[in-house]
Amino acid sequence: MADAGEATATARSSSPLHVVVFPWLAFGHIIPYMELSEQLARRGHAVTFVSAPRNLARLRPVPDDLRARIRLLPLPMPTVAGLPDGAESTADVPPEKGDLLKAAFDGFAAPFAGFLAGSCAGDGGDGEGTTGFGKKPDWIFVDFAHHWLPPIAEQHKVPCALFSIFPAVFIAFAGTKAANEARPRVTAEDLAAQPPWIPFPTPIAHRLYEAEQMVYVFRPNASGVCDAFRFWETERQCPLFILRSCREVDGALCPLIADLYGKPLALSGLLAPYDAARAAQESGGEDDDEESASLMRWLDEQPARSVLYVAFGSEAPLTADNVRELAAGLELSGARFLWALREASAPLLPGDGFQERVGGRGVVRAGWVPQVRVLAHGAVGAFLTHAGWSSLMESFLFGHPLVMLPLFADQGLTARVMAARGVGLEVPRDERDGSFGRADLASTVRRVMAREDEEGKALARNAREFQEMLCDRAKQEEYVGELVEHLRRLP
Repeated sequence: MADAGEATATARSSSPLHVVVFPWLAFGHIIPYMELSEQLARRGHAVTFVSAPRNLARLRPVPDDLRARIRLLPLPMPTVAGLPDGAESTADVPPEKGDLLKAAFDGFAAPFAGFLAGSCAGDGGDGEGTTGFGKKPDWIFVDFAHHWLPPIAEQHKVPCALFSIFPAVFIAFAGTKAANEARPRVTAEDLAAQPPWIPFPTPIAHRLYEAEQMVYVFRPNASGVCDAFRFWETERQCPLFILRSCREVDGALCPLIADLYGKPLALSGLLAPYDAARAAQESGGEDDDEESASLMRWLDEQPARSVLYVAFGSEAPLTADNVRELAAGLELSGARFLWALREASAPLLPGDGFQERVGGRGVVRAGWVPQVRVLAHGAVGAFLTHAGWSSLMESFLFGHPLVMLPLFADQGLTARVMAARGVGLEVPRDERDGSFGRADLASTVRRVMAREDEEGKALARNAREFQEMLCDRAKQEEYVGELVEHLRRLP
């Protein structure tokens, strides 16, 4: 007869888990957190997804077959002086207000503590054990900014896992607090050099202008603490580290990261938006607004793989100089293009007749663009991007080579990794100030779009190979199964 301990272990290994997930207030974080939530729910587990109300309202609807297992939990957005009314994500604030958003985020501590106390007392929302919401959470997945949350969870003996959506190379280069204290990096020159804990030579590195931006990460901001403290303190309190990665992409880095951080490392897979991609390919445009419909009609009129799609995400900041050189470079390249530009950046477009001169072969759309539908269109042949990890996963679902213009944070390292894989080219930049010229941008676009040249053929072929790896959905979803096994074994 099995003893009580064995019976408990058996029940734990077979019963559905209840996982609370709480991403940072940026859609580049929220969307992959939801992709992972849906993967867990498809395996029968219950997920409570926490964010501010408007963020939850802006997500695509939870699939009908998963609604019983994914509960959206809105917490009221804390108010902070200087933060614009209604701002609940980084997409709602200019870059200079981002630190106020972190200050507001810290105000979630009290309402989250109230939710967790009620959930752990058995008031989980459905009062039943059928979906898992009637039981105490088994795990809480936190992001880089949640340094205050693990102590709340510890009061109820609920373990936390740090789920990082940043690429593995960025996590490896960031290093632990102990590693940074042992070999302090205090200047931009320090941060541009290979970290001493990377034990093998690599051409991947921050450019000096990117390192100047990274120095800011180590300085206290308007929230009262620095971003490095947030990450290190959160990581220190989590017994499990989860990376949005896979061995096919980051095989050499995964054991290094596990050893560096001294804790179990689980991979989630790349969490590409497969369902959104399938919907984009199957859509007949019935639900399009007129502006989106006009874009799709324009793409329908272009030759196959002839259009460069240009987009820099919902958060990446573009300066007036950036917009001017982008416009001039796109014009100079001679390529067909569709440029999705943030509304806040639209006034920066040159008023010298640029749009009239490129009319017919180039379209600029200020505001929202159905990005996955555009990338899925047969007329698109390459992607000019800031190299945000989520945008790259959307692009590779359709096998597009890249023109890369990274703007901040992890994007520079990601661009260099992608260039090393031969799936794209990075636009040359000034090493000290990060500026780029129209001629260099135009040349890079031509090289990537030139399918008749050997270089262009190789870039397209390598991008298709990445697509084949990413579209092996069964293999990618195996990583979620491995993650669940980690959750059952730990802590």
